[in-house]
Amino acid sequence: MYDYLIVGSGLFGSIFAYEAGKKGKQCLVVEKRDHIGGNIYTKEVEGIQVHQYGAHIFHTSNREVWEYVQQFAEFNRYTNSPVANYKGEIYNLPFNMNTFNKLWGVVTPAEAKAKIEEQAAAYRTEHPANLEEQALNLVGKDIYEKLIKGYTEKQWGHRATELPPEIIKRLPVRYIYDNNYFNDIYQGIPIGGYTAMIEKMLAKAEVRLGVDYLEHKDELDALAEKIVYTGPIDAYYGYQFGELEYRSVSFETEVLDQPNYQGNAVVNYTEYEVPYTRIIEHKHFEFGTQDKTVISREYPAAWKKGDEPYYPVNNEKNNMLYHSYEKLAKEEKKVIFGGRLGTYKYMDMHHVVAEALRVTKEELI
Repeated sequence: MYDYLIVGSGLFGSIFAYEAGKKGKQCLVVEKRDHIGGNIYTKEVEGIQVHQYGAHIFHTSNREVWEYVQQFAEFNRYTNSPVANYKGEIYNLPFNMNTFNKLWGVVTPAEAKAKIEEQAAAYRTEHPANLEEQALNLVGKDIYEKLIKGYTEKQWGHRATELPPEIIKRLPVRYIYDNNYFNDIYQGIPIGGYTAMIEKMLAKAEVRLGVDYLEHKDELDALAEKIVYTGPIDAYYGYQFGELEYRSVSFETEVLDQPNYQGNAVVNYTEYEVPYTRIIEHKHFEFGTQDKTVISREYPAAWKKGDEPYYPVNNEKNNMLYHSYEKLAKEEKKVIFGGRLGTYKYMDMHHVVAEALRVTKEELI
């Protein structure tokens, strides 16, 4: 018998296994994929740590969270400064004075603010009925058409006029010359990749790869006193209330025989006609100087059973459906639900770490 059966070897499950191991608990971790780490898995290709499931940049202002992850890896000084490519025009993200200078030639914050207010006023709607009206209300035509419209439509799989205005409640507009995407105090990427970090967390646990928990649920449940489940909560309950909605992503990765493809780790493609949302050039996450480079194109997709679910679609309809599953989860005496899929919440890595630490403190008293 094990003390805990942990379903999924992503960040939440791995932290739980590490903390339980410190308390002398026996943990069995089962992972559906053929590798550990969940979506933060990194794989070395041509001496480059490739983020197999999209860019993962650790950032937080929570000192406890930052100091916690430092146990498992040394983090570099990487600062996320993505750029947008709109029909060959390059703009800095998030929207800042460098963006506004490129768009309109304005130099001072006052000039930029006046230009945005002028453009937004031309499209002012008291009660925006969709995302397009909301975005035009906030930033006007130029920023919306070049930097928001196409990217958002690709990301969500719907035209902006079909999306609810709540998706863009506000847009980050900075009247400073600062290309740092995050406002957090701490930021970086583990030197040597995330997989090595997860390996340290799982050092005391038994790990079985290629195991589909839901296919062997009764057999596996019998092995442990308690279960920590980080998969989709609707799948756990056999979709008895219906399927929750997710967005998925597919990746097209290739090795290029050149040292530098795009000059930046992250380039967003904001025109609708380009089918992918962004290209990641992985070597720039660690300031690589290798002779070759590895790039990944990201294609958003509607999720269906059998696909990897990436992003919960937290609209009113899905949140109500989730609450039906949540009620069942709260009645469980033997099962702990965690992670982005287990709690149907969009969480960045630092949120997952904080939540995992909170749950382990409550559980492992």
